Amino acid sequence: MAEEVAVLGPDRLGAELGERATLVQFSSAFCQPCRATRRTLARVAGLVDGVAHVEIDAEEHLALVRELGIVRTPTVLVLDRAGRVVRRAAGQPRTADVVAALGHAL
Repeated sequence: MAEEVAVLGPDRLGAELGERATLVQFSSAFCQPCRATRRTLARVAGLVDGVAHVEIDAEEHLALVRELGIVRTPTVLVLDRAGRVVRRAAGQPRTADVVAALGHAL
């Protein structure tokens, strides 16, 4: 049986999807690596046309966190243009890893 792929749209994220891909970051208020992750994802989204960065406060969106199985912050989901999750990673990503992951969505 194939694994069901989560689909996240603007209604669930509270923000518009990027034209080509979206980087979704789950963060928490006192998470130091979340700050560095925010900078990295914003930088990549600024460099790659059609890519948006959306940050979600995990504590304020517990139902979504549980549904997606988010167990630590930061967790980054890479969505394709339709909002399907094509990659996910926990922890602070390196810029090169984010760019590589975007290749699966573009």
